[in-house]
Amino acid sequence: MNTNASMPSSESVIRVQRFLQNVGHPNAPITLADAARTAQQAADALGVALGQIAKSIVFKIKPLDRAVLVIASGDQRVDEKKVAALVCQAGQKLGRADADFVREKTGFAIGGVSPVGATARLTTIIDNTLFRFDTLWAAAGHPHTVFELTPAQLQQITSAPVADIVVNATPVAPSFNDSLDARWERAKRLQPNGVPSPCVGVCTMTTLPAAAQQPAMCEGCLRTLPEIAKWGQLSDTEKRQMWDVLRAREAALF
Repeated sequence: MNTNASMPSSESVIRVQRFLQNVGHPNAPITLADAARTAQQAADALGVALGQIAKSIVFKIKPLDRAVLVIASGDQRVDEKKVAALVCQAGQKLGRADADFVREKTGFAIGGVSPVGATARLTTIIDNTLFRFDTLWAAAGHPHTVFELTPAQLQQITSAPVADIVVNATPVAPSFNDSLDARWERAKRLQPNGVPSPCVGVCTMTTLPAAAQQPAMCEGCLRTLPEIAKWGQLSDTEKRQMWDVLRAREAALF
């Protein structure tokens, strides 16, 4: 990863930084040494798969001149007809936006459009193929700045729906790793200090029906409800022991 550069002081980058701080996002923007105006350039600079780049594409609804922000996986091609079916009404058409329209409606220049921090509220849609990956990278208001997030965090901070909006030349197989070991790695990124909760960004918090002679367990983290309630009272050593217990439960179940 080539990040040997100082953070640009542009107003658009500051907007994104403030937004992320205000929502408590754990990963601040970083600066790339070379500009990444395309998804491929960003992937090359970060050393990640092209699909892990959450590219932001602005469309225009005609004749309303209303902006639509599509956040798509870098290795996918957006199907404008699918997007139009979701956002256009009778007599309306969807088209690509030019640089002036993008700047006017979002406050960003093409190549640095962020999924958050726009100067106006945007209709936003998230490509469902982004959920193949544990980690994504998105522009942070400038071609040199990006920030890291998970697909779940992207949906949370944008409050945008997830939909099938890409050209499906071939089916995309999901590759989301939901094992407890993978959850530990994701949770440690979200909560780097101390022992993270198994529910940080990964737990569904719905309960499974209790089996015979067994208490109900959380479907996401495999803890019982009393164990969840007691978590905050445990020492770090006891929390690590609980993680070991959960891994044993997972092995027994699956």
